[in-house]
Amino acid sequence: MNLQKGMLAPNFELNATPDQKLRLSELRGKRVVLAFYPADWSPVCGDQLDLFNETLKYFSSYNAQVIGISVDSTWSHMAFAKDRNLHFPLLSDFEPKGAVSRLFWCYNAVKGCSERALFIIDEQGIIRWSEIYPEGINPGVDGVLEALEAINAKTNTKNHEQITTAGQ
Repeated sequence: MNLQKGMLAPNFELNATPDQKLRLSELRGKRVVLAFYPADWSPVCGDQLDLFNETLKYFSSYNAQVIGISVDSTWSHMAFAKDRNLHFPLLSDFEPKGAVSRLFWCYNAVKGCSERALFIIDEQGIIRWSEIYPEGINPGVDGVLEALEAINAKTNTKNHEQITTAGQ
């Protein structure tokens, strides 16, 4: 069964460096943008992650943490992040290969890598938006930023309704 909007995101723990792990549940209270991508060092993936890096302030304005995930090793991620001057975590779905990508239904077993996929997870760990893209297409950041804006507007409307009801 594919993961659907409104479902609790599967919790996972992956290495960000050889000595540091990051668990999705540790980020509760923040929105999380999971950016699954096929491989470090590929031109399209590099361009995609550069766009996320250049627009981090916009993600921060939505209380959203960007996280990249691929099946590359932590050593590859560290060199790639340094080369690209990336300022967000890259998590290694290396061993068992693609285990987290499989949890999110975005692992390509034929190619042995993650599909290009984006997920927005809210402060309570619920999937609010997701898209899977063709491997050679850079989806940019506009779609995910628009989705964050829509989620923000919906949350603000809900909060306003609760305040209005409580104040009556």
